[in-house]
Amino acid sequence: MKSNLQPKKRFLVVAFSCTILLVSLTPVVAKPTLGSLPSDDYGGLRLRADVKTNLAQATAFNEPTIPSGPAPAGRVRGGAKRGPTCPGTVTKPDLTALVPFSEEPNSVTNVWGQTTVEHPSWFFYVPYTKDLPYEVEFVLQDQDSNDIYQKAIALPDKAGVIRVSLPTNAPALALNKQYRWFLTVNCDQQENSSLIFVGGVIQRIELKPAALKELQTTEPLKRYAIYAQNGIWYEALTTLAQLRDQNPKDAALQAEWENLLSSIHLNDIAAEPIISEKP
Repeated sequence: MKSNLQPKKRFLVVAFSCTILLVSLTPVVAKPTLGSLPSDDYGGLRLRADVKTNLAQATAFNEPTIPSGPAPAGRVRGGAKRGPTCPGTVTKPDLTALVPFSEEPNSVTNVWGQTTVEHPSWFFYVPYTKDLPYEVEFVLQDQDSNDIYQKAIALPDKAGVIRVSLPTNAPALALNKQYRWFLTVNCDQQENSSLIFVGGVIQRIELKPAALKELQTTEPLKRYAIYAQNGIWYEALTTLAQLRDQNPKDAALQAEWENLLSSIHLNDIAAEPIISEKP
């Protein structure tokens, strides 16, 4: 699908529209104690009863410092009070990117997170369903605003959280470079003003050797804690989503998911279902 929004225009939309999101955010900094997490064999994907009681308090996301240089301005909500909103979302949260965000004194909203993998995944809350005639597209750009990946996104059967993954045949993210991403929704193909979007910046980094070694020898729940402790948002979220997909009735994992999203002030999305954990 060819987007109506050209690469340079996408960048300008983000720069000018990010001022409409007025959210006050205090970064949540916590240091989880990895030793307190369950040591059971997570191959069976079961948690002990005592672990379930304390799991939601065991881990919180340790938000890293915004990198120096141009602000990673973006937009975490697709429909703001003074911006366009697609029909069909009157009683639902707006289109939302599941990613940390913070507002600067000059009203610029930073939407930024770190990954350690070449082909990461993004998660979005989408309030629109497949019965609506909307065009949805995910776009990834390099530091020069060149599109390096585009994908038409099929709307789900019901409102909820979807996953968009960068496929292995797409260009890999280079270390220490920033990339800009967008998810756009075109409510009316005849009117560009009906296009709403979320967008932000992702940067691939390397973990410290000690954390990397621990990741290679531990079970998924502890891997999630290591990622969260080291401020690696994308792998923390993806790991926890995969655990929930394999354990859909596990109340402890649901509580941990809600705790993670609430820690970045996305409380209204925390209880929304994950529609499909498949890439």
